[in-house]
Amino acid sequence: MFQKIFKLSLNLLTIMDYGKIGFKCGLEIHQQLSGKKLFCDCPAINSDKKPDVRIKRELRAVAGETGIVDAAAKHEMKKHRTYIYVGNTEDTCLVEFDEEPAHPMNKEALTTAVVVSQLLNAKIVDDIQVMRKTVVDGSNVSGFQRTALVGYGGYIDTSLGKVRISSICIEEEAAQKLKQEKDFVTYKLDRLGITLIEIATDVDVKTPEHAKECAEKLGMILRSTGKVRRGLGTIRQDVNISIKGGARTEIKGFQDLKSIPKVIEKEIKRQQELIKKDKKISMEVRKAEPDFSTTFLRPMPGSARMYPETDVCSVKPEIKTVKIELLSDKARRFEKQFKLSADIAMKLVKSETSDDFEIFARKYKKLKPAYLIELLLGYKKELLRDFKPCEPSKISKKHIEIVLSALNNSEISKD
Repeated sequence: MFQKIFKLSLNLLTIMDYGKIGFKCGLEIHQQLSGKKLFCDCPAINSDKKPDVRIKRELRAVAGETGIVDAAAKHEMKKHRTYIYVGNTEDTCLVEFDEEPAHPMNKEALTTAVVVSQLLNAKIVDDIQVMRKTVVDGSNVSGFQRTALVGYGGYIDTSLGKVRISSICIEEEAAQKLKQEKDFVTYKLDRLGITLIEIATDVDVKTPEHAKECAEKLGMILRSTGKVRRGLGTIRQDVNISIKGGARTEIKGFQDLKSIPKVIEKEIKRQQELIKKDKKISMEVRKAEPDFSTTFLRPMPGSARMYPETDVCSVKPEIKTVKIELLSDKARRFEKQFKLSADIAMKLVKSETSDDFEIFARKYKKLKPAYLIELLLGYKKELLRDFKPCEPSKISKKHIEIVLSALNNSEISKD
């Protein structure tokens, strides 16, 4: 027993000693917005219809603003791959196919980016200039991604102090990879061009668990706007880390927030082992694997891949004072107003039904709030379990109101 306690104590000391190993860490959060795409009028819907468009491309890297070809772009171009793109005209157009110039920037998306910058205590730029970022791995048909700086110099408060926000950008999402072979890669174009907000922190993250906390808080702030897309793959976290004697590594592809600390710990150990063997560690982009290890993706990109976008005019942002209730504040209000536990209140506000819950609680006063929550949070799982095949997504707010009204008027029983 004493040995177990001693071992646990040593582990805790090791976990807390990130300052000694020169641990530096920052986050990049990428969140998709709902509505229309950033540079065209196509909806952000991810059509499930059969593809009715198929195009083929071969991409090459070009010099950026500095006159130098980016190292990551060179690495991808050496693979000499052909890229096949499929899509449906329900959610793609000539802009995604790179057969038509980008349209003016989506004003609603731009307003959301400004609001997010305000929520992050950031300064808003005077003029929003769109830049091209060279990307030749096939995920952008044009060979570049459009991105623009909206805010900078912000911060969030955390349990371990302020974490500075270095930039808030608005940019277009990449295409989704469907299949990869030696010489061919197939992408689906429904995701290409969906608006992304990218938030980059400074290297103020102090521990792996702190990284998870920061990612959770940034995700909560983004969801509080009510303008983000929900579901698998609509938000992604990248982590940049380094230790003394190692090199900056960008890790992509986290499965969920819980995996962030585990992946960071494994990456630290990987670099420590290489340092012990006196091996050179290069700056690179790595992929988070299901076992929490990381694998090489490409060299670290640099500023050489950026150059101005000449097809899109710069925009002067409209800055207005907007009152938005953060989900964390909303959860505390629900706790008091409806006498809920902290866990249930937070679970409710994180769901897509929190606004409906408030309306229903006021409208159907004979139904207890706890019962309403149980119904709203659980009916989809119950339908999928007890009624097959079924599609809970086809159940609308109107359908739910019919049932609640009948319950409230004692026309049907809870069963």
